[in-house]
Amino acid sequence: MAINVAKEVATLRHMTVSELCDRYNEVFGEDTNARNKQWLIKRIAWKVQANAEGDISERARRLAHQIAIETDIRTSLPRVNRPATTETLETASTMISPPPDTRVPLPGANIVKTYKGRSIQVRVRRDAFEFEGTNYKSLTAIARLVTGQKNINGFHFFGLRKSEANQ
Repeated sequence: MAINVAKEVATLRHMTVSELCDRYNEVFGEDTNARNKQWLIKRIAWKVQANAEGDISERARRLAHQIAIETDIRTSLPRVNRPATTETLETASTMISPPPDTRVPLPGANIVKTYKGRSIQVRVRRDAFEFEGTNYKSLTAIARLVTGQKNINGFHFFGLRKSEANQ
């Protein structure tokens, strides 16, 4: 009984993935874990055609195997050749500092906050904040010391906000 391969392939296109898996089992005699519909259709169609019209000859199979063994297969991507430049590039030799934080007043200014009836006075230095004769790296460190809270934001505690120009 001759199988019409074209009709069989057309039928495969209308099957669900589960039905294709069942058909794969019928044709190949083994289960598949594949759930890709297009791949299943191609594999089943190839096997149906090979069964109907005959598989490749043993001689052709041996030749293909020999070619595969002797062929150099690329195992990594080729290197991208970049044009060599003869000009030397200059390197920046000066440090570029980030713009100052607009929430922090200029050095020399005092930040005053009343907390639980106590007046907290912080003097802004160039690289630190002075509170009660001790320098601190951040306003948060001072806010933690004053309140005893670990999760506190120094800018919020002292009421410092970004300037209108930066919002």
